[in-house]
Amino acid sequence: ETAIAAMSVLAEIWDDDRRRMRASEIAELRGLQRPFVAKILTMLSQAGLVNGSPGPGGGYALARHPSEIELREVAQLFEREDDNRNCPFGGGECGVGEPCPLHAKLIDIQDAVGELLHGTTFDVFRREVVEERRQAGLTNGAARPRRRESYRASRPRG
Repeated sequence: ETAIAAMSVLAEIWDDDRRRMRASEIAELRGLQRPFVAKILTMLSQAGLVNGSPGPGGGYALARHPSEIELREVAQLFEREDDNRNCPFGGGECGVGEPCPLHAKLIDIQDAVGELLHGTTFDVFRREVVEERRQAGLTNGAARPRRRESYRASRPRG
């Protein structure tokens, strides 16, 4: 989740000049812990998904256009494929033995998450910012990333 959140910020600021952003700025925009974001960005850099440069004017930028990076690429760095097959109710792999009452629903959720990760690129974040700027009549100047709340934040029940 942290890696996708960090990459989403870099997608929002994507431009041809390869604007960079420091880990501390990314952490602040997403309400994350700076040391953890810095560690995640280092791992993303080692995987070739972001480019990092140290020193004044340094920071991180996506290594490729946001439309060329699927969320799946990031998720695969941090989750093992077999993690998705573990039974949430105890030891063992899902599908071994008698299925629990939630089995079919859990499979549906797993399939939906897989489709989201495989079919979605980071360009969804860039396009949103581009459209907001277009509607506001802004054609030049650096894009500003949005402050976003975690999807896990409490929501009004309705």
